[in-house]
Amino acid sequence: MSELQLTPDRYVTERIAQYQGWYDGKAVRTKALHLRMRAFTVVGGGLVPVLANVASDWQPGGIPVVRILVTFISLLVVVFVSLESVFHYREQWKNYRSTEQLLGHERFRYQARVGPYKDLAHEDAFGLLVERVEDAIAAENTATLNIMTLAVEAADDQSAKRRSST
Repeated sequence: MSELQLTPDRYVTERIAQYQGWYDGKAVRTKALHLRMRAFTVVGGGLVPVLANVASDWQPGGIPVVRILVTFISLLVVVFVSLESVFHYREQWKNYRSTEQLLGHERFRYQARVGPYKDLAHEDAFGLLVERVEDAIAAENTATLNIMTLAVEAADDQSAKRRSST
């Protein structure tokens, strides 16, 4: 047997486990970004009108602290909402997590010889595993590319509308 020959064990450890780890890390990061940005926009969006109405006259040392704070929070809310509309962290998180889970399910179905792997010869089952895993990875890559492409197109459309309105 050649050193370069791909065995089921090598495929599971070198390909599936590697991708599961990568997708898991990306899912954790994009979920955290999405939740932090979303939480800030909700809290900031609620604070702005309250601060603007309740403490608008407070100016220690003649500095309009509340006005500056309201402006800064409003700016961050707009930036975070805009970044979410560009990068689509929620959609990316869902794609990464679902692909990571799918790879794990395929791995266990294959190892337990259930579902589509039931009653298949060893080579046929391994071929099916590789086909299904590679299809899942390709589908996730396509989904992420589509999300990012749509985001860029939407940003370009908004820029064009702003330029034409000025």
